[in-house]
Amino acid sequence: MDHIDTPHAVVMQGITKRFPGVTALENVTIEVERGKLHAICGENGAGKSTLMKILSGIYPPDEGLLLVNGVEVRFTGTRHAEQAGVAIIHQELALVEDLSVAANVFLGREKRTSLGLLDEQAMTAECGRLLVSLECHVSPRARTGNLRVGDQQLIEIAKALSLNASIVVMDEPTSALTENESVRLERTISRLLAHGTTILYISHKMDEVFRLADRITVLRDGRHIKTVNRIETTPGEVTGWMVGREIASRQFDTPRVRGPKLLEINNLRVPWPEHPRGYRLSEISLDLHAGEILGVAGLMGAGRTELLETIFGAIEPTWTGTILLQGKPVRFRHPREACAAHVAMVTEDRKRLGLFPDLDVAGNVSLCSLTEALRGGFLSRAREESLVAAPLRDTGVKTPGPHASITALSGGNQQKCIIGRWLLTKPSLLLLDDPTRGIDVGAKAELYSLIDRLCRDGLGVILTSSELPELLALADRIIVLSEGRLIAEFSRAQATEQKIMEAATGS
Repeated sequence: MDHIDTPHAVVMQGITKRFPGVTALENVTIEVERGKLHAICGENGAGKSTLMKILSGIYPPDEGLLLVNGVEVRFTGTRHAEQAGVAIIHQELALVEDLSVAANVFLGREKRTSLGLLDEQAMTAECGRLLVSLECHVSPRARTGNLRVGDQQLIEIAKALSLNASIVVMDEPTSALTENESVRLERTISRLLAHGTTILYISHKMDEVFRLADRITVLRDGRHIKTVNRIETTPGEVTGWMVGREIASRQFDTPRVRGPKLLEINNLRVPWPEHPRGYRLSEISLDLHAGEILGVAGLMGAGRTELLETIFGAIEPTWTGTILLQGKPVRFRHPREACAAHVAMVTEDRKRLGLFPDLDVAGNVSLCSLTEALRGGFLSRAREESLVAAPLRDTGVKTPGPHASITALSGGNQQKCIIGRWLLTKPSLLLLDDPTRGIDVGAKAELYSLIDRLCRDGLGVILTSSELPELLALADRIIVLSEGRLIAEFSRAQATEQKIMEAATGS
């Protein structure tokens, strides 16, 4: 593409985009300076991703102009946008799980030999170099579906970097990354900016935005609210523009009433024969009381998810040690057994493991309690609507109705539906694996209040999170895992970000 001499890599002027029944964007104008990081902020549903999908060729605008490097364009697809130097890293992962890492990175752009055959060696070597630049220690030959969410996110980033794009859109790129991985990504971003790459960066994390951005644009309800230089504003001001109101920093300082011991784990060990370490978890001992939130901190690969999956019966029951639930030994071989024992789990990967996109809101919420919605052996719509009314109300789901598409809801409302599904099973123990990943600041505050309220009603909660401020705000106690071992435990009064990170990193 011929470049016209202009300080702006991207100009989006008067962009409007409508979908059936909703105007996603209305007359939005932003200008992005070349070689800068421009943050796009807003609540879920504000139009951020739609705007970036127009820039990357996924959607055409209904109205407005798009200029890339001074040239007016109207992309007919992502390949057209890539040819113009625009690449996008989606928040929702778009990888083929059965393919290798290298095959995913070059999917649709496979390297070939002079004979026209796939050049596996060249793709593997180039993919390896990209992963090294991201400081990601994953084999290019590894099956993508076997990787954790955080590693899969880094594969998406490697995929975009392989295009050598001059404009890179990053849609919540750190939503599945730990603090250490996020730091690694920031080093990659610094290198890209130093080489003149322009980055449009969608994030809900204000500390991230204010650490990285040169300029910040705020969208709300599909409209442009404000664009400012980062040094001219504050995180509180930006979140206020995002939600149209001030968001107070939630602290739950009123002590919770600690009930009887609900869960006790002694010397838990989960083997991992194919790994040099030999175990996923080793010598884990902990307890949890009713009416208490136990926070679990640790870097990616520390064993946070594995701990919850072991309790929930979501992995092969090859573990040793003891798990006592209300004083009785349990060894769940399947999640249905855990569910029958009033244990519930909200998984970290909402899209892949939590939602059923072909079912509506009511279908997603009633899924684990369908027998209560049957009449004469058949599903009764009236009974289902009655069944889900309370959890939808109690969790504060914003939906046009119980039969709305689950995929049309924001991430925060989808997560509330999943929590509502489990509340119908009347759990005594709720396992929450990074429940606010990819959720905007307003929805996070609502989920925090919901989790606090459930706990005060007598539920025992184990909460993992990649965000330490979240654990510090919610948890009564915090344990720290490192490489499958329990390294430290802190009371609410003792816990600080520094102490937790020192324990997690072994420093």
